[in-house]
Amino acid sequence: MKSEGYRDKYNRHLLHPWGDLSALGEDDTSSVIIKGDGVYIYDVEGNRLLDGPAGMWCMQTGYGRREIADAVAEQIMNLSYATGFSVINNREVELAERIATKTPGDLNRIYFTTGGSTAVDSALRLCQLASNITGQPNRKHILTREKAYHGSTYLSASITGKERDKTAMDIKRDGIHFLSVPCHFYHPEFITETEFCDFLVDELEQKILQLGPENIMCFIAEPILASGGVIVPPADYNYRCWQMIKKYNIIYIADEVVTAFGRLGHWFASEEVFGIVPDIIIFAKGVTSGYIPMGGYAVSESLLETFTGDNADGCLYSNGYTWGGSPVACAAALASWDIIENENLLDNVHQVGPYFQQQLRNLSDIPLVGNVRGKGLMAAVEMTIEGHSEADLLAKDYAIGDMVDQHCQQLGLLVRPFINICIISPPLIITKQQVDELVSTLRRGLELTLNDLRDQGIWTD
Repeated sequence: MKSEGYRDKYNRHLLHPWGDLSALGEDDTSSVIIKGDGVYIYDVEGNRLLDGPAGMWCMQTGYGRREIADAVAEQIMNLSYATGFSVINNREVELAERIATKTPGDLNRIYFTTGGSTAVDSALRLCQLASNITGQPNRKHILTREKAYHGSTYLSASITGKERDKTAMDIKRDGIHFLSVPCHFYHPEFITETEFCDFLVDELEQKILQLGPENIMCFIAEPILASGGVIVPPADYNYRCWQMIKKYNIIYIADEVVTAFGRLGHWFASEEVFGIVPDIIIFAKGVTSGYIPMGGYAVSESLLETFTGDNADGCLYSNGYTWGGSPVACAAALASWDIIENENLLDNVHQVGPYFQQQLRNLSDIPLVGNVRGKGLMAAVEMTIEGHSEADLLAKDYAIGDMVDQHCQQLGLLVRPFINICIISPPLIITKQQVDELVSTLRRGLELTLNDLRDQGIWTD
């Protein structure tokens, strides 16, 4: 069956994430993928595409890893399931111990969930529980940022700041506070990045003082805002925000769903890259290299001891998931971990990452490219075009992203278009030669898009 046959059935039976409801059942362009190998995926017609976004930031060790497949198969035959509600399985213990050896400070307690959204939700519910048990029921306000992405559950979506990506979905608004996106490119009114960083830190403190620190439950932040457009904050921003949060005795949550497990060349980036020791670190995606769904968080012993043991007041942490700590998922994670160590993939990120960033920045000579940014093996290429109104501009931005996406797919590259931004985060196994292939293909896709815009009279030189 060729792609048309699969696509016809997809159009009749499936609803995909972030689906355009106005075009439901009318998809005639998406590639039908049937195979993966290394950094490449293949469609049903046999065309090869370099997987620029590594699935969804998650295919750390690449496709077709026999070691992970064998570990999963063996685990399924040995113990396919164990409920965390009443028993302990050996694989979750082994994985938790490994994770605890890499987390900073005293973040030695691991809680497993089914993915990033449920991990964020679970961490926030833990903080709510802590506030209630410790006699601080008013401590419920949450500080987050514009363009942050934290998930798709009700609570995690509520603290997500991607306003251009929201339509008619209900979210919680009371008690959620969005601070400015820490991207100098979006705030040209500040002459220097240092001046901009001073503004951001002062804005944070003023918001704390306005709400009252005794009413604020937590500050949640991705070290690099990933799905919001790979926004790399100013130097020292993360550290200074962490200092400010600790000054006022507020819980600091680092959302490392994307940055953990090697994306920046470290198991966790909070301390190694940014010099901070959060109270909670959230992880998912790369923990299993995308082979089996899994997420979770690590929480500090010092935070836990304030509301556990003699301080628990008889309360339960009544939060859990059927497949949390699944032995099969843990087996996949342990096998992926072994590959990362045995093949020195963290070192590969340190070697290839700077080259990846430099080659992408060379795309800035294309008039359509407004900004290129990133760190390690995560980057974004943002296209800019003038519009007459916000609605007009948004429509054009979506169109540009779709154009680049379609051209790149025809040329053999899968990118992740986020409106007018191409997000690139390849598997950690990528080589410099494959980086050249990725960047040259993206360049051609951008050039073809620019030609299309000229032909349509949307772009004038």
